[in-house]
Amino acid sequence: MKAITVQDRAAGLGGLTLTDRPHPHAAENDVIVRVHAAGFTPGELDWPGTWTDRAGRDRTPSVPGHELSGVVTELGYGTTGLTVGQRVFGLADWTRDGSLAEFTAVEARNLAPLPADLDHTVGAALSISGLTAWQALFDHGRLAPGQTVLIHGAAGGVGSIAVQLARAAGARVIGTGRGGNREVALDLGVDTFVDLQAERLEEAGEVDVVLDVFGGEVLERSTGLVRAGGTLVTIAEPPTAKPRDGRAIFFVVEPDRARLAALAELVREGSLRILVGSKHPLADAPVALASGRRGGGKTIIVVNGY
Repeated sequence: MKAITVQDRAAGLGGLTLTDRPHPHAAENDVIVRVHAAGFTPGELDWPGTWTDRAGRDRTPSVPGHELSGVVTELGYGTTGLTVGQRVFGLADWTRDGSLAEFTAVEARNLAPLPADLDHTVGAALSISGLTAWQALFDHGRLAPGQTVLIHGAAGGVGSIAVQLARAAGARVIGTGRGGNREVALDLGVDTFVDLQAERLEEAGEVDVVLDVFGGEVLERSTGLVRAGGTLVTIAEPPTAKPRDGRAIFFVVEPDRARLAALAELVREGSLRILVGSKHPLADAPVALASGRRGGGKTIIVVNGY
């Protein structure tokens, strides 16, 4: 089968190449998914699991990508809850070959059924971004009605979903990003938008919760915006400081079949809009992903002629 692989950590995104790989094996409680659409997070090239297995052994060349939507073609021994021919979406394992391939092996519990009226590109764009947004806001941020939340990258994959979920929960939403994404963020429902290239972040004022996706200086400056007792949540890097009398949390998204199904239902009923950005065939994935496109939705790799 065809797959995108990485061999050299130092090469970064420039090291992504299209290669031939063996068809994956379905281990116990696995399914084999014929991938129709997949996503990629640039930061995963810094994750240990991209380069080594759970025992710490080198596993290169490895197939990156952990967001997928497709059809089950094979069940491993003992697998229950899914059937051959079923449309599914979800998360590929962190320390195994991922979704930028024609086929991939995934633990069945990491996948949820994809409703027949949802496109595979939507399923791939929703999987990690949707779970990350929900877990950041509610599991870790404990966002409550009437509170104010600052969401960085409000027009991006995670941010665009977080804005809508926060608004639906009755929160006031401040979004940030590049100036060119202001109208997208406002259309999604932010009350105020801060252009990080032309405006001072501090003008946002105090907030109860910050959702950070950038790290670095933006993360450091955001700490001072959280009012006493509030929460700073980041998916970029462990924070070096925490808000006064509050919490600072770095987390990695966890699979959750029930939550994926609930998010898909929100999309079906029109309560949640998923921004799918540019779409590219598997062969063009190295160039597309290395281009570093930001904002305006998730870049999706379309696989298997879908």
